[in-house]
Amino acid sequence: MFIKWRVSKTIQWIVQLFLIYLFIFTAFRVATVIFFKPKDIGLTELLPSFWLGLKYDLRWIAFILFPITIFSLFKKLSPFYSEKAKRFWTVYLGVLTLLVLFFYGADFGQFSYINARLNADALIFAEDPKESLQMVWQSYPIVWILVGLAGAVMMMVWMFRRTHVGVEDKNVNVHKFSYRRRWHLITMLLLSWFMYGFLTYSPLNFFRAFSLNDAFKSNLALNPLQNFFTTLRFRDPDYHTKAKEYYPTMESFLNLKEYAAKKNGYLRIKQSGSSALESQPNIVLVICESFSMYKSTMSGNPLNSTPYFNELTKNGIFFERCFSPTFGTARGVFATLTGTPDVQLSKFATRNEATVNQRSIINDFEGYEKFYFIGGRSQFNNFSGLVKNIKGVNIYEEGDFKAPKVNVWGISDKNLFLEANAVMAKQQKPFFSILQTADNHRPFNIPEEDTDFIQKQIPEDSLKKYGFESIKEYNAFAYTDYCFRKFMEAASKETYFENTIFVFVGDHGVEGNAMAMYPKAWTEQRLAEEHVPLLFYSPALLTPQKRSEAVSQIDVLPTIAGMLMQPYTNSTLGRNLLDSAKTENAAFIIYHAPGWIGVVNDQYFYRKNIRILKEELVPIQFNLPALSASQEDSVKKKMSHLTSAIYETARWMLLNNRN
Repeated sequence: MFIKWRVSKTIQWIVQLFLIYLFIFTAFRVATVIFFKPKDIGLTELLPSFWLGLKYDLRWIAFILFPITIFSLFKKLSPFYSEKAKRFWTVYLGVLTLLVLFFYGADFGQFSYINARLNADALIFAEDPKESLQMVWQSYPIVWILVGLAGAVMMMVWMFRRTHVGVEDKNVNVHKFSYRRRWHLITMLLLSWFMYGFLTYSPLNFFRAFSLNDAFKSNLALNPLQNFFTTLRFRDPDYHTKAKEYYPTMESFLNLKEYAAKKNGYLRIKQSGSSALESQPNIVLVICESFSMYKSTMSGNPLNSTPYFNELTKNGIFFERCFSPTFGTARGVFATLTGTPDVQLSKFATRNEATVNQRSIINDFEGYEKFYFIGGRSQFNNFSGLVKNIKGVNIYEEGDFKAPKVNVWGISDKNLFLEANAVMAKQQKPFFSILQTADNHRPFNIPEEDTDFIQKQIPEDSLKKYGFESIKEYNAFAYTDYCFRKFMEAASKETYFENTIFVFVGDHGVEGNAMAMYPKAWTEQRLAEEHVPLLFYSPALLTPQKRSEAVSQIDVLPTIAGMLMQPYTNSTLGRNLLDSAKTENAAFIIYHAPGWIGVVNDQYFYRKNIRILKEELVPIQFNLPALSASQEDSVKKKMSHLTSAIYETARWMLLNNRN
């Protein structure tokens, strides 16, 4: 009877709601362990994560319940004053529960995709709602997902009502206006304590999770609400960099002493070399969607998904160890066309007015017509804003083609290639064309018109062993090879073909099981996510080479420019891969969400975390000799310094390398 008449019904209900939400949050954290825990971490090691995670959960539960507590100080706003008030607060809880379940559902998708909690990067999809919604609709069983979400919310609303009725029944003999506001005040103080940080001296914040000094343990402690709303602050570029401090390192890496136009500057004017081509060759740069090296034939993958492209590599200059700086099409295209890695932690550089305006080497191709072809809308991810840095560029996009649209990404890659070929065949002047493919992406559609493309059936265990998640993904990857063949066959019949350099580079790779083809680093440190083929193909102009040094996507334009008999200005981090003066082989890599930055060279992949005190050095070749402790420390120190130098310089360039 003490509880019944001393504690108000509202507070009794809040206690029950608190326990329900605590169960939901904890259940999701347990599910994260079940589905995503690394094998080398024991369950007892996760206890600090659960303890810190409890504090984060208490904070967000307090945020949800605090409005009920404070407004219920006024009797007419109490959920037990009237049926109208009861409905209002039930709807309020239903909406908040929907948001919680939505965040956790999206978080699970994000965790399975990039091994990190949901963060403010998700807002990228809201900036292109049409394409984002269509892609989701065409790729996933969205109806069933919505039915499941609605069912879960309805069940929770029923539970809220049921607990409300239970409190009413237990207090049937208590006058509903007999308020004891002291309990509201005590509850408000307790919830405020939870919001501040339960049993913490300083306010609980996002960075507390990284004191656990392990990526998974930190992610486990955080909940998606804390992670998302905190990372909103990272969407704007940081103007305070340490580029000046690391200039001596970059001076050596970029060979600036020979070319720098001014002290402490990155600008270097390159003259044509003795082997430059005098024929003013056309350039066709193909940026290939999700062209993951380990899934291709070139890696030795026995599923032989790209036999035609594999043959092309034997007749061109092929770099088998090329890496994109990061995962994501927008960031890959940005790095390729600007020569600067997109190191902005959240918002894409293409989407930020402060960083999208970048100088491009393509503007130094004097006398060239410039073209950009994309099967969908160039406004997606603001590709058009990036490409318009190229002076006089002609953009061909959805609505400009004769071929029908096949899915959210516009016309098929085959038709994109063929229609671009028709435009290029009409040109009387040299041209630089950029073609951006999209079919090797969800929803993985293969047009019905391409009846000569034979789809394979491969056992699921073989698909998993060699890096494919489904037969649909495999056939979409193989269809990309089919499209390359159709394009090159059509182009070879045109007069421009003999004097054209075709450049193929992946926009990014895809995380997955690469253990059958490469050392563990490709899978465990996710190097496969950035590993892409890079091919310069022109049988009449280039001598075939197969090269195995570590190179970067940002090196593509300087290498192309270095092939031509004309000077060009380079003001970014890209280097001419065929320049004999180039010394150290290295490619910078960043995993934005979990906070890893690093470099891969010819033997090792080094990475460190910008949020926790952790670094890793792993071999990228089989059977490398073991390093002594002093040797390992020396390699780590050198690669760590280069990592920081490239990272800080790239941050500076994002804001200062303007047209």
